[in-house]
Amino acid sequence: MKIVIQRVTRASVSIAGELHSAIGPGMMVLVGVAVGDTEANARYLAAKTAALRIFNDDNGVMNLSIGQTGGRILAVSQFTLLAATRKGNRPSYINAMKGDEAKAIYQAYCTELERLTGHAPATGVFGADMQVELVNDGPVTIIIDTDENR
Repeated sequence: MKIVIQRVTRASVSIAGELHSAIGPGMMVLVGVAVGDTEANARYLAAKTAALRIFNDDNGVMNLSIGQTGGRILAVSQFTLLAATRKGNRPSYINAMKGDEAKAIYQAYCTELERLTGHAPATGVFGADMQVELVNDGPVTIIIDTDENR
């Protein structure tokens, strides 16, 4: 699995021109599920997400987690994070897990985030054509890939 976490002042997902979900200050998380990923990977990344200290304390130092700030999380599935671009100019998505299996792992990530933070993350719609808007705060962008831990 690979996630991209962005600290945001606000973020939203629209589908077919209609607002689906939105958050104020917090994290926008793009979630890519790879072939071979498991619910254990989802739980690991949810724990890292919940504990990540990327929010400023009173001294302006990134020392606080999402739970300590009262911020919210918007988690959006994004298979294109698994794009293979080594050969040619057209990305290959052969490393991205397909359909229902990927959806179950993405949902496990969201469920674990809710358990750890006490708040269900706002989400997109798995597999939908979504328009994502966000204002990156900092900018702060963190990439975590479970392949780096194998």
